[in-house]
Amino acid sequence: MRKAWVGGVLAAVLLLGACGDPGPDGGTPAAAPKAPAADRTPEGDDPARLPSKSPSPTSTTRQRVAEKSRTKAPKVLYLGDSLAMENQNVLGDQLRAEVGARYTSAPYSGTTLCDYLDGTGKDSLVPDKDKAAALVREQRPDFVVLQFWGNAWGYTPCMDGITYDKARAKYFDRYTADAKALASQIRGAGGSSPPRIVWVLQGPDPITPDRVRRVNAIYEAQARAAGGIVADAGRAVAPASGRHTWVEKLPCTSYEREHPAYCTDPGRGRTALHRGDDYLHFCLAPTTAKSRPCPARSPGIRRMTAEITKAVAEAP
Repeated sequence: MRKAWVGGVLAAVLLLGACGDPGPDGGTPAAAPKAPAADRTPEGDDPARLPSKSPSPTSTTRQRVAEKSRTKAPKVLYLGDSLAMENQNVLGDQLRAEVGARYTSAPYSGTTLCDYLDGTGKDSLVPDKDKAAALVREQRPDFVVLQFWGNAWGYTPCMDGITYDKARAKYFDRYTADAKALASQIRGAGGSSPPRIVWVLQGPDPITPDRVRRVNAIYEAQARAAGGIVADAGRAVAPASGRHTWVEKLPCTSYEREHPAYCTDPGRGRTALHRGDDYLHFCLAPTTAKSRPCPARSPGIRRMTAEITKAVAEAP
């Protein structure tokens, strides 16, 4: 059983390439599909997307939403890797429904923080026009949401070959420096009204369990140091008994029980967060050679985006 599980984990690593992330051969990932700059997330009737009503927000959230509606709809920019690529449509729908947000997403699969930094040039998987600072200058968002799993296998050229498995201390030092630099560039691009940065904490890592703890700690430290916001989306896809314990399925939430498409095993009261052949992503549709927003209703994605939306809605 253990051997089969390890084999599945290794298969999941390779599936990063199928989801648009570059594989060990260094192939270039497909970028997010582009639409007009005002909003790169397509709208319309999509069977993968949420019912129009999200779970009832808390009284605090309602108050925040009411306050925001009396001022102006916040502008939200969403950047990240293949997890953000999957999540982008659902997050856009939730942000529009809950806070009336004006929303733009520009994720690129296979990336890490350094890809969105100015100055990485040809060694980056993100073109200059979609660097974080360039998009902040163009879009003038109120919030920049960053969701990065923490690419650890050397797929990203701008990491200069620093990987978790070969040089852990260097990996964390570099990741810390990149988080600080990216936050600085985002704030600088915002001028006198810099956006708030929302650092999305990641879910359990089945391959290198302690790595994601330390990556999340880097995000939390950066948020504390620079007035950022933490959205603990990873907690929503972990068991209550263990924040960093990986599981394929969890008990259905009340929302999922009320919406059977999100409770994949209602007889047992459980729902799937991952496909059996992909331990890292949360989209329940098969992976494809070209990365894309998830085309299937996926409980893990809905859970994570609900936490991100809550963090924006309740931001002071």
